[in-house]
Amino acid sequence: MKNNFIHTYVSVDCVVFGFDDDQLHILLVQRNVDANNSKDLKLPGSLIFNEEDVDDAAHRVLYELTGIKKMALKQFRCFASPHRASNPDDMKWLDQAYQPNINRLITVAYLSLCKIDRKLTNISKYKSSKWTPVSQLPKMPFDHNIIVEESLKEIHNWVENEPVILFELLPAKFTATELRLLYEAIYNRKYDVRNFHKKLVQMKYILPLDEKQENVKHRAARYYKFDRITYNKRKIGI
Repeated sequence: MKNNFIHTYVSVDCVVFGFDDDQLHILLVQRNVDANNSKDLKLPGSLIFNEEDVDDAAHRVLYELTGIKKMALKQFRCFASPHRASNPDDMKWLDQAYQPNINRLITVAYLSLCKIDRKLTNISKYKSSKWTPVSQLPKMPFDHNIIVEESLKEIHNWVENEPVILFELLPAKFTATELRLLYEAIYNRKYDVRNFHKKLVQMKYILPLDEKQENVKHRAARYYKFDRITYNKRKIGI
């Protein structure tokens, strides 16, 4: 019996989260340069070069999109459904972007975090990119909506095991409210203000500053900062 092996290509897709206006955003790219509609928004990604490691491919995609050489990256799942690239529009785009006759496309998905207010330098093939609120994501090509759904589950595990990654989304100095709103956005739930402040006090690696907000209409809140030295000592049990 002759084995019917697939003619496959391997790609990476990156889910890049940012935080702004009290909600999570995802960095999307415009698939077709001449188009300008939500149906052409997708996750940034690329086929893997012949001599390239899969992790290096993900870093390359993010560097070309953001200009940032070192970003926290977490590989969280492989997507390999035989139907993930069966849509005629998706197949047409693949043929135009990469030329080869792709019979099967397998992608390794990565999760990353980036400050939205950071200036990004886009030198990728995707000339247009935008931050889109998770609550307003359009229907995207391939199975990118499913990839996002799975990444939201994965980010919970990442935060539980490595809470340090939260501070990739916050400014260098932040208020307790900003941190609480970030937790609420990630876990999609409300936290009692008093209980959350108790939680904050227990985080010994978050230090209060002798500095408060200025020029605000409400009562000025104290600023805090993340102390990496204290966090690292805690992590190794010192």
